[in-house]
Amino acid sequence: MLQTLTKNVRDWFRLPAPAPERENQLSPELLHRIKTIQVKTNYMVNDIMAGEYVSAFKGRGMEFSEVREYQPGDDVRLIDWNVTARMNQPFIKEFIEERELTLMLLVDVSSSGRFGSEQKMKNEIAAEVASILAFAAIKNNDKIGLIIFSDKIERHIPPKKGKGHIWNIIRTILSFKPEGKGTNLSLPLKYLLKIQKKKATTFLISDFQDENFEPQLKLARQRFDLIAINIIDPHEETLPDVGMVNLEDSETGKTLLVNTSDSEMLKKHKKICIKKRQERKTFFSSIGIDTIEIFTHKSLTDPIIKYFKFREKKH
Repeated sequence: MLQTLTKNVRDWFRLPAPAPERENQLSPELLHRIKTIQVKTNYMVNDIMAGEYVSAFKGRGMEFSEVREYQPGDDVRLIDWNVTARMNQPFIKEFIEERELTLMLLVDVSSSGRFGSEQKMKNEIAAEVASILAFAAIKNNDKIGLIIFSDKIERHIPPKKGKGHIWNIIRTILSFKPEGKGTNLSLPLKYLLKIQKKKATTFLISDFQDENFEPQLKLARQRFDLIAINIIDPHEETLPDVGMVNLEDSETGKTLLVNTSDSEMLKKHKKICIKKRQERKTFFSSIGIDTIEIFTHKSLTDPIIKYFKFREKKH
């Protein structure tokens, strides 16, 4: 029961869905939201996160290209001693400058994102987080791509540059109406491995309401620099005391009758939620994946800036 409650509680404070719109037409309300996010995230990137993105993701600067014979005047520190020993004459390593980065955003748009106990739903927070990362990347002339998923691949926007491209990504995330309701985290990882042949820094943005995606995660981590962003609402872990309530799972439609006045049950529920979240974070770390936890009722930028600083020191 408690494990079921962990999954189903997210719909208790679900906010009303936006009014339906005709395809390819944006309502004034949605257009205002898009512009607001654009202005807000652009400010965050320029005034709050200046330099942090570059330091975190541009630190290496050079990548290996090839080896060639040593010539007088070459830096002896670049000698490849293994090749030199095999060839019986000195060879040096050559490097080329990494001039651009490809950033891939994998954004979960399943029905569990339509939950919010504070001012915003989780899918709105996910859109703002994706926007912050996209603006930071485009400011440094990097390419940005997008994969939107639920229990199917909903939309793919190939990596490009430019402000118009960023506008398209933000608009797509905010206005997209998914066909699927559930969450399948293995699908976007498989799809990424199929379509993205070059290296890419990849942010997986989700509330991670899924199971058995770990094998695919390991495969994706072998090729890509993968970072998990976990969107969390406080009332998924801490239920308010409102008596007997029916909780509905937005992805399956199943309901569960819960007595929220049972303090012992609530304590156990919270303990299970926190333990599960910590175990996931520990597993991610064990296979080389960093985790950024973002709560819907707290600052969006603080966890991102903290991670950028951590990554700069790490590399």
